[in-house]
Order: sequence, then structure tokens, then C-alpha cells
Amino acid sequence: MQEITIHTETITLGQLLKKLNILGTGGQVKIFLAEYEVRVNGEPEERRGRKLYPQDIVEIEGMESLRVVRA
Repeated sequence: MQEITIHTETITLGQLLKKLNILGTGGQVKIFLAEYEVRVNGEPEERRGRKLYPQDIVEIEGMESLRVVRA
């Protein structure tokens, strides 16, 4: 499981996808979430504004699972 370090208390799902260099702009996030299955803590998620907290687990179709950690 890959760990993604954040320096704030939370990060949105859209910001996380941009941080991972999966997407270049925020406008692409909505399309990405419609085309790929994304789960947060085992639950399907389609909201780009979903707040992620340290220890949340994000699963993106076709990728290794990610754990959000705080620096």
C-alpha cells in the first residue's frame, strides 16, 4: 500500500488525484470519477470535494491502494 503524505489536516479527493499526477486540472476530476471506480474506506465515491483525512484508504481502479498520512 502506497502512503500519500499531506501537510494539512485534510485534502479533497480532487486535490489528491492532481497530487498523484493522474490529472492535470481540476476540471478533469469529474470526468475521471465518472469513468473509474474510486473507493474511500471501502465505499464508492464520486464527489471530487470529498474530504480525506489521515488514515483514510483510497482505492482507484487499476492502481495500488493509497493511505493518506499526515507529515
